[in-house]
Amino acid sequence: MAEETAEKKAPSPFLCVPADKLTEIPAAASARLTWTGSDGATIDYVSTAAHVEVRDDNGVLIGRMFSLAFTAVDAEGNADRTRPITFAYNGGPGCASVPIDFGGIGPKRVATDGTNHVRADAPVEDNPETLLRDSDIVFLDALGTGWSVLADDADPKKVFCTDGDADAFARAICAWLTENGRWSSPLYIFGESYGTVRNSVLMRLLGERGVQLTGVVMLSAVFDVAGLLCPGDDRYYLGMMPTFAATAQFFGKAGAGVGEDEWFDAAMAWAEDVYAPALLRGDRLPADRERAVAEEMSAFIGLPVEHILEHHLRIELLDFRTNLLKEEGCICGRLDTRFCSDAFSPMQGYGDWVAGEDAADDALEGAWVRAFRRFCADELGYRGNARYLTSNLSNVNATWDWSSEEPGLGKVTSPNVAVDIATAMRRNPTLKLAIIGGRFDAATTFWNVVHDMSCQFLSPSLKERVRWYRYGCGHMAYVDVPTLHAMGRDLHEFYAMR
Repeated sequence: MAEETAEKKAPSPFLCVPADKLTEIPAAASARLTWTGSDGATIDYVSTAAHVEVRDDNGVLIGRMFSLAFTAVDAEGNADRTRPITFAYNGGPGCASVPIDFGGIGPKRVATDGTNHVRADAPVEDNPETLLRDSDIVFLDALGTGWSVLADDADPKKVFCTDGDADAFARAICAWLTENGRWSSPLYIFGESYGTVRNSVLMRLLGERGVQLTGVVMLSAVFDVAGLLCPGDDRYYLGMMPTFAATAQFFGKAGAGVGEDEWFDAAMAWAEDVYAPALLRGDRLPADRERAVAEEMSAFIGLPVEHILEHHLRIELLDFRTNLLKEEGCICGRLDTRFCSDAFSPMQGYGDWVAGEDAADDALEGAWVRAFRRFCADELGYRGNARYLTSNLSNVNATWDWSSEEPGLGKVTSPNVAVDIATAMRRNPTLKLAIIGGRFDAATTFWNVVHDMSCQFLSPSLKERVRWYRYGCGHMAYVDVPTLHAMGRDLHEFYAMR
C-alpha cells in the first residue's frame, strides 16, 4: 500500500505535462557577447535563439524554423542595418546547421586536433576566422531537423522535397528580414553539402520573388545529383578517382615526392584524358588496354591492379574505403577520407550500414552538438527541447523527393541544379558566387562540380563572377586548421568583391 501511495504522489513527469507542451516552442532568448580575435581585435555582438514562422501565401502555417543569429552591435548595442547578412545551413537533406556554426563560420568553434577524434569536453574557443568579421550570420535548421518543426497539419511531402525545401527557406529568410528590419542589408546565402542544392534553387527562386542576392557561397557542393550519387554512372567513377588519388597519397600508398596540389591536378587530368575514354568503351575496351589503364590507375589510387581489373576499372567508394588500409586493419572516412577507424567485424558486413559509418563524422559531431547545447542553455538561457535532431535522416532523407522544376527543362526526377545557378546568374549578372571544395571530400567530389559548371557555358563576364577555392581538406573544410585560415582569408576577399 505504501508503494502504491508513493506511486500516486510521484507519477512519471511526462504524464504531468499536457501533450502539446512537450513540443511547445520556447520563448526567444538573447545575450550580448564579445568575440576576440587572435590579433586582439574585438566585435560586440548579440546572439538570439528563436523560431521563424514559415507561412504560405494565404498565411497558413507550414512550420517554425529554428534560427540562431549573430549580429554585430556598436557600443550602444545598436546593429548596423546596412551590414551584410548571411543565412547559413548544412544539408543532408535532413541535417541541422550545428556543424557549419560551431565547427565552421560562427563566432565560437570547437577546437580540432588534426585528424584525431576530439574528446566530449573539447574546448570551445572564439573562432579566429568567423564570418562575423564580414557579415552578420543567421543559422537556420531545415524543417524536420534540429529544433525546427512542421505545423501539425502540414504535409511533409510538400516540404521534404527539393522545391518545397527551397520554398520554405525562401519564406523563412524573407520573414526574418522583415521581422528584424534588415531589408537594407546586402544579402548572402551560405550552404554546405545538400545546402548547395538548396542554394542553387534559392538563387533562382528568390530572384523570381524580387529578392536580389549579393552573393552565394557553396561549400562542398553537389549540383548534378545523379552524376555524383549513383554508382553505375561513369561520372560517379570519374569524380571519385582524383579524391581516391589524394587519399592514397595522404596514407603513403601513392604519389611519393609529388606536391599535393600537383598530384591532384594530375589525377584530374588523367581522369578526363585517359580514364573517361576507357569507361565510355565499356566491354568494347580491348583487354590489353584495360590492363594498361588499370596499371596507371593503381599507381594513382593505391589499390592492386588485379582488384581494379576485377571491377573493370569501376571502383566504388565503399570498396576503396574498406580496402586502401585493409592491411592496417582500418577503414577510412567518407566525409573526410583522412580520418580512419578500426575496420568492422566480419559479422558487420551489411553494405548500407558500413557505408553509413564514418570516422570523420564520429570524430566531431558529438562535440559540436554539445557545444551548441551548452551555448544555448548557458550563454543565452534558451531552453530547447531535450531532443535536438542533429540529423533526421530516417524521416527526412529516406522519403525525400528529389524531383525539381528545372528552368527550361520542366519537371525532372533527378535535377542538375547547375541549371538554376546559370539561370540566376544570367538574370542577375551582379551576383557573385564562391565554390569551395576539398581534395579529401568523397561525399561531394570536386571533379563533378567543375564538370557540372563547365557544362553551363557561362559567358566570360559571368565566369569572372565565380570564385573557385580548393583546399587540402574534406567535406567539413573548417575541421582542417590550415584550411580554416585560408578559407577565412578567401571569404574576406570574396565579401569585399564588388
